[in-house]
Amino acid sequence: MRILVSGAGIAGPVLAYWLTRHGFGVTVVERAPALRRTGGHAVDLFRPAMDISEKMGVLPRIEERATGTTRMAVHREGSRRPVRVDLSKVFAAASERHAEIMRDDLSGIYHDAARDDVEYVFGDSISAISPDGEVRFESAPPRRFDLVVGADGLHSPVRRLVFGEESRFSAFIGAYFGVLTLPNLSGLDRELRMHVGVGRTAGMYGARHLGDARALFLFRSERELDCHHRDVPRQKELLRGAFAGMHADVDRWLDELDRTPAFYFDSVTQLRMDTWSRGRVTLVGDAGYCPGPAVGGSTSLAVVGAYVLAGELARAGGDHGRAFPAYERAMAEHVHGSRAVALSAAKTLIPTSRLGVWGLAQGARLISALPAGPGRAFVRLTTRSARLHDSVTVDDYMPQ
Repeated sequence: MRILVSGAGIAGPVLAYWLTRHGFGVTVVERAPALRRTGGHAVDLFRPAMDISEKMGVLPRIEERATGTTRMAVHREGSRRPVRVDLSKVFAAASERHAEIMRDDLSGIYHDAARDDVEYVFGDSISAISPDGEVRFESAPPRRFDLVVGADGLHSPVRRLVFGEESRFSAFIGAYFGVLTLPNLSGLDRELRMHVGVGRTAGMYGARHLGDARALFLFRSERELDCHHRDVPRQKELLRGAFAGMHADVDRWLDELDRTPAFYFDSVTQLRMDTWSRGRVTLVGDAGYCPGPAVGGSTSLAVVGAYVLAGELARAGGDHGRAFPAYERAMAEHVHGSRAVALSAAKTLIPTSRLGVWGLAQGARLISALPAGPGRAFVRLTTRSARLHDSVTVDDYMPQ
């Protein structure tokens, strides 16, 4: 049985690994000419995704490449003194098993886990999918596959081809997110420096193995802005407008926009679909159920989704008529919960009032000051969806 996976980010390589372990033949097609090696931005893995990574044998590499960020300084807009936070305690309060790692590092680790057993095709993309499994590509000749999986992100071409335009399923949740690579001018080592104001949050961090740093930006908008997800000049213009005059530090970060070697910008949007499967095609990760970039634990959700999808296909002996509905049932609660987490996190990380700004800083300081047990209890009491990612239970789909 031959399965085509579109996308070599996070979900695609994890899915390819587990499908091959279960005896399926896998081809992964990726639009980019090669794996991205610019580092990307930092992403989080929570307990279920860490457990799956351990089963894959890649956990030591993940821990080796983890950012190691343990401290945070929160500067409230208009306040002169920062609030110092023990970030390791904040992470521990949210998850019993957690790693923060640069996205491109994680993608490379998952790719390497099964690269000798998987056919990878870079520099190409799917242009058409027929009901009988014939797939046309932008460059390569047509091929026939038994199943096709879209693991190609929030703006999934596979989803557009099979289900229709993204606007039918996307729900803007009132914010935008940007990241740029810049020199580590402040010499940050394992520290996140944050500036928080009403409706806008900016930060800078450096990973211990990187020679540069990342600046991140989150800002609120009551309506969707006129900006295509590939219109980089317009995106940079929006960032400058949203963060003008916030702080001298932020001004210096924005000065790097025209020199940065890597830049990412998108709306914080949720995908809400009644089903992620149609015929021989299904979706995994952000392509099917993105809870919101930067706020909903989408990386962990993608890892779990890939593991579950491969496991259900194995249980059904490759019968997608049984496997796809079982996959959707297994993931439904986790997907709905992650959406709630994203809405709550967006409200916390991008405060809507001066009281919210104060609460973000003081809450983080209190958690970092408490012992581990009381810190976890405080998070449960004050955050509606606290520790949701850790509470997810996943069946054991390990091959016999």
